[in-house]
Amino acid sequence: MPEFTTAQVHAGESRDAAHGARVTPIYLTAGFEFDSFAQAEGRFGGDEAGYTYSRSGNPTTAALERRVAALEGGREAIAVGSGQAALTVAVLGLVQAGDHILSAQSICSGTRGLFENGLRRLGIQIEFVDDPTDADEWRRRIRPNTRVLFGESIANPGNEVLDIEAVAAVAHDNGIPLIVDNTLATPYLLRPGAHGADIVVHSASKYLGGHGSTLGGVVVDQGTYDWASSPFTHLTGPDEWLEGSSYVAEHGAAAYTAFARSVVASLFGPVLSPMNAFLIQQGIETLSLRVQRQSDTALAVARWLQEQPEVVRVDYAGLPSHPAYELASHYLPKGQGAVLGFALAGGAAAAERFYDSVDLFSRMTHIGDVRSLILHPASTTHAHLHDDVREETGIGGGLLRLSIGLEDAEDLIADLARGLAAVRAADAVLTEAVVAAAGR
Repeated sequence: MPEFTTAQVHAGESRDAAHGARVTPIYLTAGFEFDSFAQAEGRFGGDEAGYTYSRSGNPTTAALERRVAALEGGREAIAVGSGQAALTVAVLGLVQAGDHILSAQSICSGTRGLFENGLRRLGIQIEFVDDPTDADEWRRRIRPNTRVLFGESIANPGNEVLDIEAVAAVAHDNGIPLIVDNTLATPYLLRPGAHGADIVVHSASKYLGGHGSTLGGVVVDQGTYDWASSPFTHLTGPDEWLEGSSYVAEHGAAAYTAFARSVVASLFGPVLSPMNAFLIQQGIETLSLRVQRQSDTALAVARWLQEQPEVVRVDYAGLPSHPAYELASHYLPKGQGAVLGFALAGGAAAAERFYDSVDLFSRMTHIGDVRSLILHPASTTHAHLHDDVREETGIGGGLLRLSIGLEDAEDLIADLARGLAAVRAADAVLTEAVVAAAGR
């Protein structure tokens, strides 16, 4: 494979033979015309290559899949309508009612909601590892019906870094795959598959697309897990659609992606629009440039924040003070990503004053944009969590999350200073009121 910056521009591209378009065209079509009865039969039967309906496959989407698979060093990828859809397809391609998923505790709120409120209702058992850095805890919690281990390469928003090699060893010792959400790191900073992950998922809405203009998600099968000797009987056993054959027998190493694509993604229907696939592919072409600058700026911002007296904690793995610093040095030597959190001593009241006083940071729930964003997790994305879970995962009332964009670092720091000035001003007014009341 060529170097990353070359691959992000050229990998997987499909040139337009008819008209010579240099950029992969947008095939905005619901279906595809067949030349004959025999061709239609052959395509639906899988005997002839080609497209049938955009819910099952589209040339624009396929080009995106090939590019992301190449960047992650994977065998094959499936592109779907959102990051949440990618995780859903990845997991439902493996588990069924009665199965058990073991996940890191420190995962994003949307994923936790999918696990606890979505999959649990389908009879899938969910359990969270309190300390994901403890390989022995992962090992102790494995059950006979455990079918998936899951974690995020960089956790959102706490910046915990998954020890992929250690968790992958636990998974493989028990004959099960490890799924890693690599959204925050991106394949530029980290390839989980190179450290033992079997399946990698992305919310392409974030850094892959980069501009906050579209939704999308990708599932990447690394091609390293042995599906033939796996406990997944829906892949190894006879299937009615395959006339008694199995996905392993028909597709070999591609058994998982064949099932996840044709059964889960196609039948549940979380389709990625060809237009969105095109926009995400356009974003990927500048991925390394954006992510490197964003990571460098995030580190500068984190260093500045930790020096401010109103800030009691900065959650950024690039700081030596962060518990994941050593893991980040090992897995993320080029940069530690562009999402960070910081907690204000004044709690929720101080966070609100800060939040309402910034000007350059956009107040919204998103990450990975070229614009810098700010969010108060405890009152928005994590508001539905029980108090004990929020406390355990560090989502306090004083926590604010930043997603660093492409603006100049000095301008961002000046905007954050504006927020801190508002906190100080409010504290001064409160102190004067307390003193005045005491003197009466």
